[in-house]
Amino acid sequence: MPFDLVPGLEEVPIAESSVSFVDGTAGKLEYRGINVELLAANSTFEEVCFLLLFGKLPTRAELEEFQGELVHYRKVKYRIIDLLKCLPEKGHPMDALQAAVAAIGMFYPRRRALDDSARRAACLRIIAKIPTVVAAFERLSKGDDSFTPRTDLNLAGDFLYMMTGEEPDAEKVRILEVCLILHADHTMNASTFAGRVVGSTLADPYCVVSSALGALSGPLHGGANEEAIEMFKRVGKPENTRAVLQEMLAKKEKIPGFGHRVYKTVDPRSKILKVYAEKLTQRSGSPYYQIAVEIERLMQEQVGHKGVWPNVDFYSGIVYRELGIPTDCFTPVFAMARAPGWLAHWLEQLRNNRIFRPTQRYVGTHDQPYTPIDTRT
Repeated sequence: MPFDLVPGLEEVPIAESSVSFVDGTAGKLEYRGINVELLAANSTFEEVCFLLLFGKLPTRAELEEFQGELVHYRKVKYRIIDLLKCLPEKGHPMDALQAAVAAIGMFYPRRRALDDSARRAACLRIIAKIPTVVAAFERLSKGDDSFTPRTDLNLAGDFLYMMTGEEPDAEKVRILEVCLILHADHTMNASTFAGRVVGSTLADPYCVVSSALGALSGPLHGGANEEAIEMFKRVGKPENTRAVLQEMLAKKEKIPGFGHRVYKTVDPRSKILKVYAEKLTQRSGSPYYQIAVEIERLMQEQVGHKGVWPNVDFYSGIVYRELGIPTDCFTPVFAMARAPGWLAHWLEQLRNNRIFRPTQRYVGTHDQPYTPIDTRT
């Protein structure tokens, strides 16, 4: 039967969802109907995790219980640390994280008959352990010992502590927390879809998140903020910006951090991160914010009419860099933030599950003769 082929499934709905909503024309992002700008200004990351997983903001008592559970699950088995020690020191942290999440699932019940309490525990376990794994591999890859998670810090603060062993700066903790909130979900992107496909087979949540991590590791999905930092390094000084940008455009090079499949105006997350990038670089003296602002201005002059605007990755790399996060950890930090979104979609998929089984348009031949091996040329 003939059918229309839609490359990349662009604009093809594959599920009904109430987790998040994007209006690309208005530049609007909501989690469970609440504007992300309100959440970033008023909520903790733990509150947003609860909202995504359970569909509502928690009461104070619910939040305290939820936070306590997350703290309880932060430690990882010593064999996971041993696994990380065995991985290549020069390997990318995303590969280490994907391997570790899959391995963590081997320590817990992972077959399909998960009841509600087991699903809750699995979700919290994954959200809590990802920062521990990311920080541990970063330190181990540099030849340093990993740190045991602390129980007196929130998730963002504990992550910064585990990366350095130093008491985290309160302002930087809050800025990282806002970054995590802004990245927590974004409708049916490639990694979320990958997770839902795997979840539709009734695979366990560790496999679901591991598959989402694999999708996020691809350069067309994650990593644009790393590329943006490399572009800022290439520019060097604000006065070089126009010449470098014109050279990149003349060579038809992609300008990292610009353009989005959904947003036809400025990404609302980018506007928030821009404020923090300015604040942090004023403290450090880095020229990257001035370079970024000039690139944004020149890009608006040249391609703004095409709907090519800064996305979340344009300023996030500057923020992460100023927080002391190594460049190759930018995408793992994105994954830390996105884990509750992936898991919220997994829970939603299971409510009225049907395994994904798309079709294809066959373009090969038929009824080919079989040639014995001795007569093949």
